[in-house]
Amino acid sequence: MNTSNEPSGVQRRAWLWGAGALAAAAGAGVAGWRLQLQEALPEAERALWALTFGTPQGGTLNMADFRGRPLLLNFWATWCPPCVEELPMIDAFWQEQAGKGVQVLGLAIDQPSAVKRFLERQPLTFPLGLAGLDGTALMRSLGNAAGGLPFSVMFAADGRILSRKLGQLTKPDLLEWVAKAA
Repeated sequence: MNTSNEPSGVQRRAWLWGAGALAAAAGAGVAGWRLQLQEALPEAERALWALTFGTPQGGTLNMADFRGRPLLLNFWATWCPPCVEELPMIDAFWQEQAGKGVQVLGLAIDQPSAVKRFLERQPLTFPLGLAGLDGTALMRSLGNAAGGLPFSVMFAADGRILSRKLGQLTKPDLLEWVAKAA
């Protein structure tokens, strides 16, 4: 029997496990809070439609040209595994929906040379713009405070945000978003 005021080895281990679990829960809570989407800035939707981006082929892409029909806007990077994994599904979605009036646009948060190399290995048929580091500020204005990738936003034909997701898209996400946009 331990008659001193010092905790036993079992008590010490239990206290350490409890403190560790509490710290882990606090860390998970902070991480979850940081990765939650915030409200888009009031001027973000309007400002988006005035932007222009370069393309991997050297052209210019005007956001105003995408207004008037539903738009899936996907932010991605070549160094982001979930981004790269979802791109073929997004490309297939675009091919299925293009005739139905739904548009898809990918904005690469990456160096132009990296995007060009990537597209040589993995061609995509939907339009792509080069947003570079400015794309991170755009994502944040649309409610992605953490600036994480992939990040996708579905816009209605009138330019309003219908849906947003931080993280990899799924086919059910896309089907649900198209139904909202109809």
